[in-house]
Amino acid sequence: MYEKEYSVHVYDTGPDGHLSLFAFFNYLQDIASEHANKMGFGRDDLMKGNWIWVLSRIYAEFTHWPVWEDRLRVKTWHRGTDRLFGLRDFIVTRDDGAPIAAATSSWAVIDVNTRKIQRPDAVLAESFAGGLAQSALPRNAGKVEPSAADGSVSGAHKVRISDIDINLHTNNAKYLQWAADSYDLDFIMTHQPRSVELNFLAESKIGDEIHIRTSRDPQNHLHMTHSILRSSDDSELCRVQIIWGV
Repeated sequence: MYEKEYSVHVYDTGPDGHLSLFAFFNYLQDIASEHANKMGFGRDDLMKGNWIWVLSRIYAEFTHWPVWEDRLRVKTWHRGTDRLFGLRDFIVTRDDGAPIAAATSSWAVIDVNTRKIQRPDAVLAESFAGGLAQSALPRNAGKVEPSAADGSVSGAHKVRISDIDINLHTNNAKYLQWAADSYDLDFIMTHQPRSVELNFLAESKIGDEIHIRTSRDPQNHLHMTHSILRSSDDSELCRVQIIWGV
C-alpha cells in the first residue's frame, strides 16, 4: 500500500469552492503512476517493451466533498489481475481521518504500435506478481450502459493540446471534465456527485471533434449517463455515469 498527501489548491476547485471532479481523478492518476513506478511496472518500465498502461474502467463513491485548503491523504494498492486487466483501488480521507471517497479501477497494458492488449501478468512477470486482496469497495468497476439515443446533445469540442497526455491521447480525466462542463452552472452550484463511473472504449487524439449525448434515468432525475462520441464517425469513446446528490 502506498500513501501520499495532497493539498486542495484554489486551482483544484470548481465554482462552488469544492474540489473538482477533474482534479480529484487527476490525484488518483498521479498516485497510481507514482506507486507503479516504485513497484517496477511504471511507464518507463513498460516502455522498455513498447507498452503503456491505459485506464479501462474506474468507479468511485463519495462520502464528503473536500473544499479549498483541505489536506487529503490518498492510499492506493495494486490488487492483482482479472484476466486482461490490472486492478488498483484507492481510499481518500481528510488529514483528520474523515472519509472522503473510495475507488476501484481496471487498467490494461497495450502495445504502443499495434494498440493490442497484453496480459499484464505475462509481460510484466515478477514485478507484477501478487497484490493485496483488500478491496476499497464492495464491487468492481462495471459496465456502464450507453446514454439513450434520444438524449440531449452538447455542442462540439475539438481535442486540443491541453487535453492530451504524455502518451499523445486524451487524458483520462478530461472526459469527465467534458461531461461536467455540459451541465448548467446552477446545477453544479447546488449538487455534488455521490458516485462516478467511467468506461473507456476508444482513444481520442488531438484534432478530433467530440460531442456529448446525455440522458437521465426516468426513475431518478439525478442519475445521469453521458456518452462521449467522436463526431466524424459517431463512435463512442467513453461512457460516464454520475449519480448526484444535493
